[in-house]
Amino acid sequence: MRFTSTPRGARLARRLVTRRLDGWGYPQGSEVNETATLIAGELSANAVRHGHVPGRDFQLCLLATEDHIRVEVTDTRGERRPSCRVTGPDAESGRGLYLVARLADRWAVTTVGPTTPGKTVWAEISVREPPHSL
Repeated sequence: MRFTSTPRGARLARRLVTRRLDGWGYPQGSEVNETATLIAGELSANAVRHGHVPGRDFQLCLLATEDHIRVEVTDTRGERRPSCRVTGPDAESGRGLYLVARLADRWAVTTVGPTTPGKTVWAEISVREPPHSL
């Protein structure tokens, strides 16, 4: 799904993940839902803050298999590659990818394509229990 590259768009993306996972049997408040929602929120906020190009949206894709949940966020600033860094205790920002790296089992950054500008930052979390039946 596409979202405007604004703080509001990032909030809506996070809410979509919470609701979609709840609909898939990972209820709000469950570890899987909370972790994936936090990851989606951090990646969406980074897309808005560091990947914003006026007039262009960011895209969020949520995928689920029987053994993992994958969150992908794509923006149009392929030249701005994120890096995971540790900031000082007084820093007001800079911890987003560090949190993603700690919460996710795997994460990476990929280029969208040779003729399309942009990058996708994705993260996967393992699912140890099947979703609750609806």
